[in-house]
Amino acid sequence: MQTLLYKTSRPAPPPVRTPLEPAGRLLYIDNLRWVMIMLVLSMHAAVTYSHLGSWYFMEDTHVSLPETFVFGTYQAWLQSFFMGFLFFIAGFFVPRAYDSKGAIRFLKDRAFRLGLPLLLFVFLLQPVAIYCIYLFDSPSSGVTFKGIYSHYISDGRWMGGTGPLWFCEALLIFCAVYTLYRVLRGRMGTVGSSASKIRRLPGTSLIWVFIALIAGSSFLVRIPWPNGTNFYNLQFCYFSQYVFFFSAGILAYRQDWLNRFPSSMGKYWGRAALFGGLTLWIAGIILGGALKGDLAPYQGGLHWQSLLECCREQLAGVGISIFLLLWFRERFYRQGKLAGFCSRNAFAVYVFHTPVLIALSKMMVGLHWPLLLKFLLLTLLSILVTYVLSAVLLRRIPLLKNIL
Repeated sequence: MQTLLYKTSRPAPPPVRTPLEPAGRLLYIDNLRWVMIMLVLSMHAAVTYSHLGSWYFMEDTHVSLPETFVFGTYQAWLQSFFMGFLFFIAGFFVPRAYDSKGAIRFLKDRAFRLGLPLLLFVFLLQPVAIYCIYLFDSPSSGVTFKGIYSHYISDGRWMGGTGPLWFCEALLIFCAVYTLYRVLRGRMGTVGSSASKIRRLPGTSLIWVFIALIAGSSFLVRIPWPNGTNFYNLQFCYFSQYVFFFSAGILAYRQDWLNRFPSSMGKYWGRAALFGGLTLWIAGIILGGALKGDLAPYQGGLHWQSLLECCREQLAGVGISIFLLLWFRERFYRQGKLAGFCSRNAFAVYVFHTPVLIALSKMMVGLHWPLLLKFLLLTLLSILVTYVLSAVLLRRIPLLKNIL
């Protein structure tokens, strides 16, 4: 009989076996997925006004020190988990898809579902996004979409024109590596086929080791590729977490972790992320030179500030991820009409939100509100407009509906 590795003051409830959708997805995982995609939109809206990070259009306005602190805290904590979480979710469903389809059909399916949206963005939505900036800046300048598109192709800028769809590109690479591993190792058994396949749950010590491994790898990667650098729009400074989270998703499926983790585990790691992460965050700001405006040592290189930030980032990222997984498992394992609508349209929103967010932010330039209020308004409007666009138009187009 399995011994729980997290003690509680009362017996832990039995594992929650949540219903599956026809596509085979756990409903609480689907709910997490569309929430993460909304957070992606909020991140891009934040960069528009904070100037912390990179985005297509950033409004030319003064950002006060308190506003910079609020934006910086929000973006740093959001960055610690939201994209890694999407890789974890993607990894969780990879073994099931491979088991049912085999190597060739699995790769064809991934190429269709990930590759076609990637190509759509690179060769259509990226030029449209660039055109939106010129259109609002100088509508009478004579700049045409045809001219922008011609330079975009001839100058080779399309090779890095993946925008937010770098996620699909990276996921395609991860799936190809997984397929190679499966082919070399031979077909693996499925979870639950025999009692011997069920292993012990990862305990506190192992998860701390997991955090340390990601933090150490991130620190080493950020020596040659610090924060703010990219290779054809792939930011390697974050890829250590993505690889570990994707792999953890595969293991979570194989060993049925999500149904077997006790609720107390989420509470423990939620507290660890909040209090431990805040301690490292405040210590780094006070001792590392951030108050003097010296942010370079935090970005990478052989600096203790970079190592501390990597530790803070991964403690927060892993802790928040575990907390959210178990919280959604216990509280949000069903879908009503609104959640079902958000879930069905989430990927279309992810693919198409870039030009929508740019256009809305350009239209709001003349709105002289405090930046934090403009950020909230831009986030809400971008989510609303893109969801309506997806439901009313995009997912009604036959080819798009098949890939979105």
